[in-house]
Amino acid sequence: MAALCEITTAAIIDGGGLGWLTPPGRAVLERHFNGLLLVPETRFFVVRDETGLIQGCAQLVRPSRNNEAQAQTAQIRGYFVAPYMRGRGLGFVLADAVIAAARALGCRVLNCEVPETQSSALSMFRSLGFETWGTHPYYARNYEGLVRGIFMTRQLDREPARARNQDKSKSGKDQNVADKAVKKSRPLTLYPAIDLKDGACVRLRRGEMDDATVYSDNPAAQAQAFAQAGCSHLHVVDLNGAFAGRSANGAAVEAIIGATDLPVQLGGGIRDMAGIARWLEAGLSRVILGSVAVKDPELVREACKAFPGRIVAGIDARQGRVATEGWAEVSDLNARDLALRMQDAGVAAVIFTEITRDGMLEGLDLEQTADLARVLSIPVIASGGVGSAQHLRDFRDIAQEVPGLEGVIVGRALYDGRISLSEALAIVEGV
Repeated sequence: MAALCEITTAAIIDGGGLGWLTPPGRAVLERHFNGLLLVPETRFFVVRDETGLIQGCAQLVRPSRNNEAQAQTAQIRGYFVAPYMRGRGLGFVLADAVIAAARALGCRVLNCEVPETQSSALSMFRSLGFETWGTHPYYARNYEGLVRGIFMTRQLDREPARARNQDKSKSGKDQNVADKAVKKSRPLTLYPAIDLKDGACVRLRRGEMDDATVYSDNPAAQAQAFAQAGCSHLHVVDLNGAFAGRSANGAAVEAIIGATDLPVQLGGGIRDMAGIARWLEAGLSRVILGSVAVKDPELVREACKAFPGRIVAGIDARQGRVATEGWAEVSDLNARDLALRMQDAGVAAVIFTEITRDGMLEGLDLEQTADLARVLSIPVIASGGVGSAQHLRDFRDIAQEVPGLEGVIVGRALYDGRISLSEALAIVEGV
């Protein structure tokens, strides 16, 4: 009980928790938790660190037994991990336990409510398959004023349907079965890349615009192909926009958004609030801010407050030094320092690319990417260098040791046929 009261007090000081703005004191907290244990409709969960000390807790609340209409619906409440223990994967462990318990109780729908200020929690629940269904403008308050609440839900009996490519060679079938059988502590995401130059789908080598290979003059059709193959997300980059400092492939991006129902994240040339708002209103799920993260961090902070959970920082580096303006300029800023600043600004995730590997098919810079994930409490998406199925397996294996790694972006290897999309999905997502 002492440890539980200690972490609750830390969470309240960090920004509010369990309805308190200031810690109510040990005696009040003890009465609160002892009371929870007496409520038949509430199940209480704790997560412990490697020493066995409680570092987080959550509640699974079901409707009263006479509420037949909502008998198969449950709610996550009182969910938090101690602020000083975030970024170590404990949040995912706790969430997985609550989800498993809800399933075991026969629940078909699981709901949760997250204050907009808790960007890492929003990102985590989204990565676990929760969807946003509404926003409460006056959900809570803190010392800065009113805070909006994000209402989220997940259907436990209906996972996203994924089409599967049945044209598998016999030699690859056994490996695919093995990849699907890999036990993952949390879901990972494969992001197929659509890089746009002059309206066409291309891939660059080391970010050089003069070294581009055109793969398709119909990006919307490419997006549809990815969706039909079973992808759950799309990663799009406006290459012309990244160099010009403004969106330059708008028509192609709009066609991609309209071609599928998949969440689409876009980067390249988006450097003001008007552009951010325009693209999010056009149907993007997330906007990626790159150069502006270095040159105008206050804009990033403003965007994160205006669009919680929908702003991602794109950090591109040459041997650890951040590059901007479509990778044409290299700054003196260290990638790790920028990532920590972006986390503080409130971004939902970081996409890290080692430019010297991008398009070279020689493998991800897993050491640098994993080091970044270890110091952050928000998800990190790996990018740059995937050239084979083994590269994806290497990423998957290290992602199980480093919980902060959330997904991987793959481009040229898919277009060149070095790895089939069905195999990539099997390795990364286990589908």
